[in-house]
Amino acid sequence: MTTVLEEPALVPAEDSLRDIAPPFDNERTPEPRVFNPWIVALVVTIGTFMEVLDTSIANVALPHISGSLSASQDEGAWVLTSYLVANAIVLPISGWLSSLMGRKNFYLISVFFFTVFSALCGLAPTLGMLILFRVAQGLAGGGLQPSVQAILADTFSPQKRGMAMALYTVAILVAPVLGPTLGGWITDNYSWRWIFYINIPVGMICVFLTRMVLEDPPHMKEAKAKARTQKVDWPGLGFIAIGLATLEIILDKGQELDWFGSPFIVTFAIICVISLTGCILWELHVKAPVVNLRLLKERNFLFCCLIILGLYAVLYATTYLLPLYMQQMMGYDATTSGLALSPSGLFTMLEVPIVGYVLTKGYDPRKMVFSGMILIASSCWWMSSMNLDVAEMNLIVPRIVQVLGLGLITVPVSTMVFRFIPKTESSQGAGLYALVRNEGGSLGIALVSTMLQRRAQLFQQTIGRNLTSSSGAVQQFVAAQVAAPGAAADNRYHALALLYTQMQRQALLLAYMDQFRMLCGIMLCMLPLVFFLKRPPVQKHIELEAH
Repeated sequence: MTTVLEEPALVPAEDSLRDIAPPFDNERTPEPRVFNPWIVALVVTIGTFMEVLDTSIANVALPHISGSLSASQDEGAWVLTSYLVANAIVLPISGWLSSLMGRKNFYLISVFFFTVFSALCGLAPTLGMLILFRVAQGLAGGGLQPSVQAILADTFSPQKRGMAMALYTVAILVAPVLGPTLGGWITDNYSWRWIFYINIPVGMICVFLTRMVLEDPPHMKEAKAKARTQKVDWPGLGFIAIGLATLEIILDKGQELDWFGSPFIVTFAIICVISLTGCILWELHVKAPVVNLRLLKERNFLFCCLIILGLYAVLYATTYLLPLYMQQMMGYDATTSGLALSPSGLFTMLEVPIVGYVLTKGYDPRKMVFSGMILIASSCWWMSSMNLDVAEMNLIVPRIVQVLGLGLITVPVSTMVFRFIPKTESSQGAGLYALVRNEGGSLGIALVSTMLQRRAQLFQQTIGRNLTSSSGAVQQFVAAQVAAPGAAADNRYHALALLYTQMQRQALLLAYMDQFRMLCGIMLCMLPLVFFLKRPPVQKHIELEAH
């Protein structure tokens, strides 16, 4: 019995020897290095900025790409569509992929392959190869945005999360503004291939730094172990991939193909409805869904998603309309129109950190969201009063007001959306949130591009009813043109053609104004959603969390 009692005493002795001489213990796991959360935030935001920049930088280069690869403009547009489709597929399943691979591994793999396929896009010899590499690039980059949001939500305590989300917001708001300007400058001065090559050094730096600073939190390690023991939700994955891919194609090509007047769009719409309906029914009942739609039962998460859907519809619609207005109606080139919108990016960088700081002091984020909606609605109404003789400043200032309102919404909403869901679901929540944001942008562009054309046709018919050859105003205009000096002034048909051109411009101007008024109405209709949000609890102490 004495021997039995003495044996346990040998165990702590061995443990103490291991503590004294750790180099001889091959089984001991070294303690991970702990970096300042702001270093982690800065490093992972680099990848997000690069990916968001790529969604808009290729837009202005499309004519150059099409000409260089001997393709039509319509064929060249698939360079953008293919990327958006691939992005839409990956966004909602990024949470599941993070659980399966570990968030650090998933983020590293995404950045690495995004960089590799960016290089291959630049080297593509044909349009078909370029589209293939753009699909791969979109699949690789789709998980970056939700991964970063989930990383920030886990790395920072609730009372500091506002400032962290402010840094993220600067990246996702400045990148789309900078993209067209940078893309136009690179294309005009070098080659369209360099809009892809510039991702290579940024991606390499991001991969190197991420390996150093990023570590999975304990709950992610548990989720990884659990995910590997569960069956893969293949039906849910299939429903989501088919449903979102067809939806993105419908939104991107609908106006070009006359929506439901096209058998192609009708076929894709039927497939989309069946797939998304099947996805919802399946994912709500399966035990381990690839996308956790049950998160939408949480009130704050649901209404934050609805607010961000409408917000990004208005933002992307305005970002689409303003450069088009400047080029079509005022004769700006692509680079100049991009430069005219770039001051708004500067104001975003100045405002967003202030909003994040105010949130850390316990200010009610719902009041910020409400004020931001009022500002955006006011800016859209201001834009609806423009005419063909406005100065450049009359275009810049309303856009600045709009992005100021945008900063008051995105940072508080990005903070509130994670506050009432379990930390173990932060990756799934970030994926759904990013999907809603991107689909909002696609919906906004599809809506205004369609309504712009149809309202222009309606106004042209309305104005044309009063412009007949017997009209006194028409006869007076023709007489004035014929009497004017010049070789073509005596040509009556030239005067009528000039009158018709003026009528088209006025009809298109009225259509643009209608779109801005419509966007103003959308923002005002969203105001009641703010009252359904719960206020996050005010932190009276520094919350210590293990990350």
